[in-house]
Formats: sequence, structure tokens, C-alpha cells
Amino acid sequence: MNLADLPPRPGGAELLPVRGLRARLPFDHRDWVAEEVPVALEFNGIAHAVMLATPLDLADFALGFSLAEGILAHRGELYGIDEEYGADGITLRMEVASAAFARLKDRRRSMAGRTGCGLCGAESLAHVTRTLAPLPAPAEHMRLAPEAVARGMRELAAAQVLQKITGAVHAAAWCSADGELRLMREDVGRHNALDKLVGALAKAEALDPASGFVAVTSRASFEMVQKTVAAGVPLLAAVSASTSMAAAVAQAAGLTLAGFVRGDDLVVYTHPGRLRGLPAQPAF
Repeated sequence: MNLADLPPRPGGAELLPVRGLRARLPFDHRDWVAEEVPVALEFNGIAHAVMLATPLDLADFALGFSLAEGILAHRGELYGIDEEYGADGITLRMEVASAAFARLKDRRRSMAGRTGCGLCGAESLAHVTRTLAPLPAPAEHMRLAPEAVARGMRELAAAQVLQKITGAVHAAAWCSADGELRLMREDVGRHNALDKLVGALAKAEALDPASGFVAVTSRASFEMVQKTVAAGVPLLAAVSASTSMAAAVAQAAGLTLAGFVRGDDLVVYTHPGRLRGLPAQPAF
């Protein structure tokens, strides 16, 4: 394959030599591979976490991570972000309000480490999840049509430019009540993609998070549920299944959790009353 045959360099991808077999015939060319780099998060000069992430929308990532993890109570507590690029990765240096820094220190006492796929090293089981303000019960006019959720997932799949090129990234989107995709972020990590979306949504002052829903291209873990609730979004739609812990957290927080959203099909694990045409109570 000639370089002239390749699309322009996409953000978040690197061109690497690849070899293999296709239809039993060997090939040798270059192809786009998703970038994954260490991204360190610092708050007021204190290192907090290192994530493996796609180096796109890093300001959204820093803000969204801070909000979703409960370090920031609102966007105004983040005073500034500096991005420092080095040979070992990228450092996001954040200046935050004293109240946010106090929350961070409390969070560090309850979480010894974090990876891109969940919490590790928490001091006790009680520290794995945190208390979230429950979402309000849905008003009748805020109930969504299942067709809107299906539309949002379709538009999310169509908008994934980096995924189409590399086949290696997740995405998270915020969709309006009728299913129109309004914001979308991609990353090699599903949690990172959702953090980026939370940050972008916090900056989009014209959008009301509670008036739409989040769609993700992954399973629904309890962390994905917590981040969605922290963002004030009442419904999370995932292309794959929910875990039992995610369903328990969603039930307690008042979140409508839908999985296996594929085509016109979906499975609702919690609070089905936000969707029209579904029984509000279980049959047994």
C-alpha cells in the first residue's frame, strides 16, 4: 500500500508497519494504530494518577476525570490546566480551588491506586463506591422513546472516526432526548472516553445534561454508572451488558441503565419508567 492511498493522518493514531495474512495471502504494508500514552494527572503540584489514554481532548479529560471522581464539585473549581509533553508521556497540571484540593486529599486516603479498568488497592470495601446524590424521578414529559436510544447508538457508531481507522477505541456520547448525537469523545479506554465526555458536557453551557442520555460502546461497569450519575445524566445506554454491581449502584442512584442496545433491541436493568412503552414494575 502506498502512502498516497492512505487517508490523512487522524488525530490519536500512528502509522506503523504491519504484516499478516488476509484470505490466506500474505501482506506487508503500513496501517493506522491507535495511540496510547501515559497521562499523569496532577492537582496543585501533587501527582494523583497516571492513566493510559489516547492523547486527544486532554483538557476535557482533565476536567471530566476531576468531576466524575468527585474531586471538583463544579467546573468553576478548576482554575487552569497546563499540558506538559515529555519523552515518557504527558502531564496535565491542574490548579484547583482549596475545597477541591481538600477533597482530593480525602480521596487519596480512600484510594491507593487506580487503573484504566477500575479501582485497585482501596483501603476497604466501603471505599470502592462513593455516595452520590440520587437523580430526580423522571417527569412524564421527560420519558424517552426506546427509538431515541436506538438512534443515539446508531449515530455514535457512525461518528467514530478513530475507531473506523484503527479498530481499537471506545467512545462515549451525549444525545438529546430524541436521540440526536450532540457530543462525542473517543479513547482507547472506555472510562477515559466517558471522562472526556463529562468534561465536554460540563463546558457545553447550552446543553442540560439531564435532558438527554449517555451512550457508550462498552459494557456498563459500576464506574461508568458512577460517572454518568455524577454528570447529572439520568440514562446510560451501553452496547454490551451491565454488571451486577453497576445495576445495584444505578438502582440506588435512580439511574436508568440499559444494555445490549443493538439495532432496535435493548435490555433495561433499572428504572424502566424513563422509557416509554416499558412496564414500570417487574413482572415477578
